Amino acid sequence: MRTILIILLFTTLVSKFTFAAPPTIASNDRQQIEQTLNDYIQGTSYSTPKQIDRAFAPQANLYLTRKDTPHWIVPATTYRNWFESKELGKFTGRIGEIISIDIEGDVAAAKVEVIMPQRKARFADLMLLKKLDGQWKIISKTASSKASNQHGKRILFIVSSHDFHGDSKMRAGTSFSELVNAYDEFKNAGYTVDFMSPDGGPISLAYIDTSKPIHKKYVYDEQFMNALEYTKPPSEITAKNYRAVHYVGGSNAMYGVHDNAEIAKITMEIYEKHNGIVSSVCHGTAGIADLKTQDGKYLVSGKKISGYPTAFENTKAKYYKNFPFDMTHRLKQHGANFKVGAQGKPFMVKDGRVITGQNFASSSLVAKEIIATLAQLDSNN
Repeated sequence: MRTILIILLFTTLVSKFTFAAPPTIASNDRQQIEQTLNDYIQGTSYSTPKQIDRAFAPQANLYLTRKDTPHWIVPATTYRNWFESKELGKFTGRIGEIISIDIEGDVAAAKVEVIMPQRKARFADLMLLKKLDGQWKIISKTASSKASNQHGKRILFIVSSHDFHGDSKMRAGTSFSELVNAYDEFKNAGYTVDFMSPDGGPISLAYIDTSKPIHKKYVYDEQFMNALEYTKPPSEITAKNYRAVHYVGGSNAMYGVHDNAEIAKITMEIYEKHNGIVSSVCHGTAGIADLKTQDGKYLVSGKKISGYPTAFENTKAKYYKNFPFDMTHRLKQHGANFKVGAQGKPFMVKDGRVITGQNFASSSLVAKEIIATLAQLDSNN
């Protein structure tokens, strides 16, 4: 087995403890760049030329391609005029998202994904930015397009920010298998996946094994790993944008998620106000154990629920003694009909719009069931 590491801590996580000043500067620059890129995204998605003006430097050029002109240079001022003639604020069919940002002093390179579901197309926008008079501006942009099945519907993965078991020095992380197995199913079905953690930013990863093809595929996938380095905090999440939430396991899922009021609010808004799905796998089920509906009842009450059972834990081990609660007991205490399958085998249960799996081997099953259930919900509307 070629396991490249058991717990992966991103270098940015380490560096923020080593060099205090530069990360602060880089963080401020990143926020400003994100604002510039979001002006570009929002301006082109909703025909607001003023936002496009804010995003581009006055002398910026776009290097595009059309049928008769493989090297088509379009001034930014001309580009913004394309949106001037459209109805202000009307959705243009473009759904944009920042994929990556790489900062070097006063210059930066960025990648933005733009999908157009009606045209079944995906554009990769590559941009060069420069800090001019204290403001980050796009000074050039090029793009490439390809056919895509992405439809713009989103799934929210919920992961823990904890690096250790409780207050100990025993390392804990998010299960890489549980991440990639579910993520791959959603991506293949055309969904966009966002990652939210209590603190936002980089997370610890566990059980990476590059002898497994799907692990190798994603551990070297820049877009995927960048999303894990920059997970979103709850403050950046808008519940109405998501069709389902998926609580991912790994031993760190026992900490900082189940008692996070902001995460609970987002989850229950998706479930109750937007007819969404709540799902979890393995230790991720700890995150849904305490959720309550608007009438004050536990979400799991009276429902078939699965997760990693206490019977499969080493209850005498030090790691287990740090767990804040016994998950099996907590779920049953809150009225769940807790279901257990064979140890080490895929096992999933569905009860309405709550879908849960027992272990990492169940991640694909859970994701497939979410996709099927969402398709059914859409067909009923």
